[in-house]
Amino acid sequence: MRHLTDFVSGKFTAWIVFALAIVAAGILFATAPASTGTVAPTAGLPASTQSAQVAELQKQLPNSDAGFALVVFDRGGAALTEADKTAIAARGAALAPESLGGQLPPAQFSDDGTAALLPLPLPAATDSDAQGERVADLRATAKSDLPEGLNAFVTGPEGFQADVAAAFQGADFRLLLVTVIVVAVLLLITYRSPWLWLVPLAVIGLADGLAGILVKQLANVFGFTIDASISGILSVLVFGAGTNYALLLIARYREELRRHENRRAAMSQALRGAGPAVLASGSTVTLSLLTLLFAELSGNRALGFACAIGIVTAMIFALLVLPAALVIFGRGLFWPFVPTFGSESPTEHGFWSKLGHGVSRRPVVVVIGSVVVLGALALGALNLSVGLSQVQQFRGNPESAQGQAVIDEAFPAGQSAQTIVITPTDALQSAEAIATETPGVDAVSVGAAAGSITQLSLTLAAEPQSDAAFQTIQDLRAAYAGAGDGASAALVGGTDATALDEKTASAHDEALIIPIILAIVFVVLLVLLRALVAPLLLIVTVVASYFASLGAANLVFKTVFDIPAFDTNVVLFSFLFLVALGVDYNIFLVTRAREEAGRLGTRPGMIHALSATGGVITSAGILLAAVFAVLSVLPIIALTQIGVIVGIGVLLDTLLVRTVLVPALVFVTGDRFWLPSHPAKVLALPARELA
Repeated sequence: MRHLTDFVSGKFTAWIVFALAIVAAGILFATAPASTGTVAPTAGLPASTQSAQVAELQKQLPNSDAGFALVVFDRGGAALTEADKTAIAARGAALAPESLGGQLPPAQFSDDGTAALLPLPLPAATDSDAQGERVADLRATAKSDLPEGLNAFVTGPEGFQADVAAAFQGADFRLLLVTVIVVAVLLLITYRSPWLWLVPLAVIGLADGLAGILVKQLANVFGFTIDASISGILSVLVFGAGTNYALLLIARYREELRRHENRRAAMSQALRGAGPAVLASGSTVTLSLLTLLFAELSGNRALGFACAIGIVTAMIFALLVLPAALVIFGRGLFWPFVPTFGSESPTEHGFWSKLGHGVSRRPVVVVIGSVVVLGALALGALNLSVGLSQVQQFRGNPESAQGQAVIDEAFPAGQSAQTIVITPTDALQSAEAIATETPGVDAVSVGAAAGSITQLSLTLAAEPQSDAAFQTIQDLRAAYAGAGDGASAALVGGTDATALDEKTASAHDEALIIPIILAIVFVVLLVLLRALVAPLLLIVTVVASYFASLGAANLVFKTVFDIPAFDTNVVLFSFLFLVALGVDYNIFLVTRAREEAGRLGTRPGMIHALSATGGVITSAGILLAAVFAVLSVLPIIALTQIGVIVGIGVLLDTLLVRTVLVPALVFVTGDRFWLPSHPAKVLALPARELA
């Protein structure tokens, strides 16, 4: 490794590394074609699910790619007037030319006379941009020339899809801009230098840009769909993890500059000291992300693929390009706090040294106190629920959500959802009878037919995407599966069925992937620390921190934001990011503690490691929490929830677990922490002499 570190930090070779990075980046940026990623996120159900099979079979039916919207009119709960009804009829006539057949039936009025509903079948849209423009035109037409006080909302599948796409429109740029600003401000505060912060920011920014290009090009090769939510999370992850690596390296470099007069020798030593921790950390995160390739949902697989490439790119730039850039600019880069050769490190007798000594005096009390705090926070997860309706997906109140709220209030619960049954035509009567007799089904109508299949359209009694609606879908599927004739081949799909299948697939992904992630983290720690006790204790702290952050976030969302549940994929993604990134701080602290234990002994080694890394771990944690909080820039509840959970978890990791609980566990277990190895005995004699 010495040859590589000397090459990266050499007098002439540092310039070569830096120049090669700039040239390679320039070539990639210049030759990269325009992005072909989608805007709105897609879950991507496996082909084995009934919802996916129904969607595929529907392609055989006439107008299978047609759209569908709902136009709803109301007066804020008051009864509609005769003038309102006349205006609604006029709006129906104005909207008719836009419909699939060129004409519309009269509007349907609610039983209490407070709302009117106009179903609007639409021709297929060529892409999301065309769909968004069409919905905007429909909304303008529906609201034109209405009596004062009468409201019109375009909702339904078409309205929701347009609002989701609008929420992600320009998401890449907004997230990147806010992320860069947050990282720049925090780096400026951390280093208190007018220009040092520019170097890591520029290097990680370059890594983010290249990662985005590589992901989109490789996604085309391997058949992944990269939507705006994945691109946004990718940028947040690259900036967060990349800046963490940069903070660790710069802190070690500054430390070595006090011990070496030659800055190149200092960087070479800093790379040898911090490099293994960065490699282990980045490898753990990358392997954890790659476990998503085993997921059933293609959206999860695409996220794992993209973010793994992003982490590898950030790691390469942090270990090769950043050291070369720092060496080129010299010691003056740290002005006005330049680390001079032979000066004493301020960490030796600073806050973290005092904290380490304080924890070492009462480690059992600290462990008990930390466990009580984490356990109390974790209690908030006891009433955790998963699954949000369409209306609850947004932070804010877009028109589609407003319209859906009116429908839910004034019309039968399942009026706006589409439940579809595809049945063999020769079993149509039996399939229709089974649907009619199933509890929870309000209405059944025969739809289009083609070849040997026919479509049934069902209206459910339950609110869309509710537990009751899911139970009805399950009952329907069980009834068809148990039919003794051709109706046993009938398949149930549509809005509620798709949501149910996504929830089921997500639960499968959690049950499969979470244990694999824990196994990967354990194996990496086992290899890195060459110990058994340490990895077990560290895994326990990681899991405890995750449940504490989940419980705290659940309380925040329910009591402050009135959000009743987590989105389907939030639990898995939060676990992945928290465990994979949380282990970073374990690795940063414990690898340094192992290094110092061989020189000083376990107890003083941990105190010295905490003194040296406590500041950088805290800075990195605060920065990472702030970067993930940037996800709340987009008005999508799922991203906000991920940002809040990861933010809380990272702060718990850096302020409590890594800096207090883990040192206390080391002090309690002593040399047994490193069993079956004995790093504290490697240099026992010099340690005694040093003491």
